[in-house]
Amino acid sequence: MNTSPEKEFLLSGELASLAGVSADTLRHYERKGVLARPRRAGNGYREYPAAALQRVRLVRRALAVGFTLDELANILRVRDGGGAPCHEVRALAAAKLSEVETQLTDLIAFRDELRTTIKDWDTRLARKKSGARANLLEALAANETNGTTSSRRYRSPMKPKTKKEKKAK
Repeated sequence: MNTSPEKEFLLSGELASLAGVSADTLRHYERKGVLARPRRAGNGYREYPAAALQRVRLVRRALAVGFTLDELANILRVRDGGGAPCHEVRALAAAKLSEVETQLTDLIAFRDELRTTIKDWDTRLARKKSGARANLLEALAANETNGTTSSRRYRSPMKPKTKKEKKAK
């Protein structure tokens, strides 16, 4: 008999509630291999070991810092098998940091370009009578800024990269 106030097993709804996720998320984690399939009670309900709560929290935190479920599945498979994937985890985190730094650089350049564009548009608007067209979008389409052509294409760094752009990296 379990004398501990903690439950030995949690139903999927209980685990989901404690972890702050949905039961569908738990099933997705099972399919992806980051959460072990639970045992089934006589009534068919999923029963997760209490330790599954820590696993779900680990997965959520790892996702929050940029790991993918596929990466986590590989890492956790090694770890659960008795291995120590620490160097792989560190290398993946370093790669993610590098990617974030590249994105920040792109965002800063994009911000600067937007500032220049808005300044140019303010100048164009100041030269026009109220209600007259300043052809701002035409200037943008022509990729003109202050009478010069920018070498940068107007592509927001917030847009996901295409497969071609990812390969060029």
